[in-house]
Amino acid sequence: MSVIELHRPSPHVAEVWLNRPEVRNAFNEELIAALTQTFAALSAEPELRVIQLGARGKAFCAGADLNWMRAMADYSWEQNRADAQKLADMLWTMDQCPVPIIGRIQGDCYAGGMGLAAVCDVVVAVDNATFCLSEARLGLLPGTISPYVIRALGVQASRRYMVTAERFSAAQAQAHGFVHALCPAEQLDEQVDALVATVVANGPLAARACKLLVRDVSGAPLDEALRAETARRIADIRASDEGKEGLQSFLQKRPPAWLAATES
Repeated sequence: MSVIELHRPSPHVAEVWLNRPEVRNAFNEELIAALTQTFAALSAEPELRVIQLGARGKAFCAGADLNWMRAMADYSWEQNRADAQKLADMLWTMDQCPVPIIGRIQGDCYAGGMGLAAVCDVVVAVDNATFCLSEARLGLLPGTISPYVIRALGVQASRRYMVTAERFSAAQAQAHGFVHALCPAEQLDEQVDALVATVVANGPLAARACKLLVRDVSGAPLDEALRAETARRIADIRASDEGKEGLQSFLQKRPPAWLAATES
């Protein structure tokens, strides 16, 4: 059985499913390698417009696999460093993916699972999901996931939940901005499908450009160089074929050509 399921409902949509429900979709070397390879391949697909990231079973991801952790207990420093680097590289590959990612959190999201959720552009969770940065409870720390979790959860909330290793609710995760939308479990598919359809309806190059814009502008100093760069990006997209088509379709009150491409 593959640790990852990849489904393609259309050339524009990909669904990536963690498929280790028997261990609550916990990480091991095989799952880390599969996610890295899958997102590297999807990143190279020019026609792809959105990726849904979900998981089979009751939990989204429970962190590290116990058998994997037992093996690590006997690792040297060098082996631990190499092992951690693979997880760091996986998260970086997912975070750098130019395609918008929608996270579908159907259950518990712990430790490394929070790193997965944090690299998604939109996160929808069931209202009874729980979240936890549990590493300190085991005498560890959430090192490789920290850049993404702190960015998504916020500095002050990260300070609390990393230090205390408390569980917190989906409503608390939403209040901190980590989760964008909550719904009952029976409405999760409908909510995610609606978001997928919304992203697919947008200009495909524009959606990717917006994702990159947020990454590049957030935290950058508001100086002359940034003003010039943002003006350049607007000019580039206005002058592009997609930008011209979008404006003309709006003025002519007709669907843009990229919508017709999804229906053909």
